[in-house]
Amino acid sequence: TGMRVAVVGAGVSGLAATKCCLDEGLEPTCFEQSQDIGGLWRYTEHIEAGRPSLYPSVISNTSKEMSAFSDFPFPEHFPVFLPNALLLDYLRRYTEHFSLREHIRFGSTVVSIRKHPDFATTGQWDVVTEAGGKQTSHVFDAVMVCSGSFSEPSLPLQCFPGIERFRGQYFHSRQYKHPDVFQGKRVLVVGMGNSGVDIAVEASRVAAKVTISTTRGAWLLSRVFEHGYPWDMILNTRLMSLIKTNLPGPLSWWLTNYKVNQWFNHENYGLQPDNRYFLPLVNDELPSYILTGRITIKPGVKEFKDNSVLFHNCPEEEPIDIVVFCTGYSISFPFLEESIIRVENKHASLYKYVFPPQLQKPTLAVLGLIKPFGAIMPVVEMQARWVSRVFKGRGAHVSPPAPQNAAQPKLDMFRPSSQGDPRAKKFRVLKTEWLLYLDTLASFIGAKPSVLGLLCTDPRLALTIFFGPCSPYQYRLGGPGHWQGARQAILTQWDRVLKPTRTRVPAGSSSSSLSLLTVVGFLLLLAAVIFGFL
Repeated sequence: TGMRVAVVGAGVSGLAATKCCLDEGLEPTCFEQSQDIGGLWRYTEHIEAGRPSLYPSVISNTSKEMSAFSDFPFPEHFPVFLPNALLLDYLRRYTEHFSLREHIRFGSTVVSIRKHPDFATTGQWDVVTEAGGKQTSHVFDAVMVCSGSFSEPSLPLQCFPGIERFRGQYFHSRQYKHPDVFQGKRVLVVGMGNSGVDIAVEASRVAAKVTISTTRGAWLLSRVFEHGYPWDMILNTRLMSLIKTNLPGPLSWWLTNYKVNQWFNHENYGLQPDNRYFLPLVNDELPSYILTGRITIKPGVKEFKDNSVLFHNCPEEEPIDIVVFCTGYSISFPFLEESIIRVENKHASLYKYVFPPQLQKPTLAVLGLIKPFGAIMPVVEMQARWVSRVFKGRGAHVSPPAPQNAAQPKLDMFRPSSQGDPRAKKFRVLKTEWLLYLDTLASFIGAKPSVLGLLCTDPRLALTIFFGPCSPYQYRLGGPGHWQGARQAILTQWDRVLKPTRTRVPAGSSSSSLSLLTVVGFLLLLAAVIFGFL
């Protein structure tokens, strides 16, 4: 029999993990505590313990071409950014297309994962699951933890003096479903992540007043970016990544500043962030809601009073009826011993955000614990491709793929992702350059596309890859998991973007020619080669 792998959870990461295990000839069993797939993307009206909770209006922040699994493009008629129901529909299609359902055990909760007594030699794990009140023990050769990080809300009430005397209502954003709870009320949203901004915008349509309290501020991007194209298809390109990673820090900061302030001046709206490594948020409406007085931005909360709140550096009290704490989530693995994965400051210490560095055998991996500036689905899929090959290599007594410098000691392979200043650790995960991370893992498995190589054999494709969006299909052009349709998917990506929106074409209009652009692109690429950038 093949190598048996336990996959915990059947959300985006768990489905990718199961599929990649099958691709490598491993035998995955995916344990899902609920009765269906989808994880975070499956909306339920009631909130289930231990499961992520979604509000019905959630729409993906990343576009369909950038969010697709690398060998399974979204249907062309799907909108460019996806309401949660359509994203779930896509996951169902993926599950069906690759026959994953037969490998998933629904209604099975993973209770504990412990090292097998002979772990030091076999790398095996004892896994206990519970279904219908009955516990079962299994032995697995390897484990992929895909339980996500949106199940345990972080609500540090001790950081908000006076909250115990506040007479109004307060709750964590995880509890939020519909805006009618805010009807005619004065609402305070604490924290400025994507959920916080979404909820504030929704609340402001029915509330008497909405205030967002933010200590750090934030960059804001609109889904509708330059010339109406999706933001991530314009910003997440190889050319942009090359510029960002080769510019000195202050210059890179200035460029980001310039780019995001083209939409509106963040300082004038009270949003300018004070931390240069913070991830931008995606929201199309906040600036106009600030401009029309529906939403006010305030600094951090100093203290709560009976029916009001005081902000730092603001002398006057603000009357408040309801507080929504958008203070994020804690990472937890209740089924694992604490010694396996060290978690501090909401950050797990993992090599490349995947492998616990202190394990003697690399047979346990965590997927999806990363917040890149880009779509998460191609990232977890790449993690799964890498991990399944590390597992397979071990099964065949081959050492796991090492970093490019093969002379490095093997231990270096499993070094924690962060060292030094604990504050730096907390934000380290946010500084991950999406394309760089994908390329790094792709190079471990031999799936990173060679722009220079393609320039000689397929110049049109090379230019599209370098100047165009770094869509996930690039990682299926060659190497293990090579997909025959990858080239075509890349060359037709803009067709799938325009299909759902270009539903009325005025008489006499013609699509603009790209030939000049191609010539200019070729010259720029040549210049980049000459200067030794690539």
